Amino acid sequence: MKRSEAVAEAAITLLAERGMRGLTHRAVDELAGLPPGSTSNLARTRAALLELTLLRLTELEEHAFAPAIEAGGFPAPGATVETDGPRRAGANPAADASPPAKAAERADGLPPAGAAEGAGGLPPAGAAEGGGGFSSAEAAQGVGGVRAMGLGELVPLMAEVLVVQLSDKRRTLARYELALEATRRPELREIYDRVGARFREPAVALLAAAGSQDPVRHGRQLVAYGEGIMFDAIAGAGVTPSIEDLTAGLTEFLSGMLR
Repeated sequence: MKRSEAVAEAAITLLAERGMRGLTHRAVDELAGLPPGSTSNLARTRAALLELTLLRLTELEEHAFAPAIEAGGFPAPGATVETDGPRRAGANPAADASPPAKAAERADGLPPAGAAEGAGGLPPAGAAEGGGGFSSAEAAQGVGGVRAMGLGELVPLMAEVLVVQLSDKRRTLARYELALEATRRPELREIYDRVGARFREPAVALLAAAGSQDPVRHGRQLVAYGEGIMFDAIAGAGVTPSIEDLTAGLTEFLSGMLR
């Protein structure tokens, strides 16, 4: 392990176990088993140490999510997802030119995006472009290389992502500490928001490919839903949900978005 990684790992553990006040350069040196002054040489200021820790935390989360991300075929955090124009990665211009009503039936048995009438009296998905600039044809064919999938695939995929995150309490508690500190440090806020977008953008692309009529708003809501589940289980008054609980909750939540 590189020295920078050893320092960041020790900092993550300190944040989870002692909170922000327990994170000092000396404490990191001691926990990492490094000579005194090693952390200061690598990250001279507290701001630099927090940035190093946050970037390492992002690396760990990306690595933890990789199996679920690859299984779902949607972009890894940080990947650029193009959604406008005929040259989208993985797009099929001929398919995009087809009338939305020709879209294949979704795996969950719901009508395809762009069917003649939306559920609950909603306008048909092909009637107008959805939020964020995604059309129903894009949603049916997949966006930015993300293959279209129905609830039958989407729900277990998202449940697995939550299971992965809930399985590492240390990592999640450290992220909460950094999130709170970012509200008081503009320089950390900028970094926190930038790395956070690397996880929100794939959620938008995934929901667009699943047929959402407003994938940008729905992507934010899905991330917020997952964050609420994690906070309740790890820092709130709740208990860690079972995979059955997560599956049931996500089915109800996503059914409302993708009706």
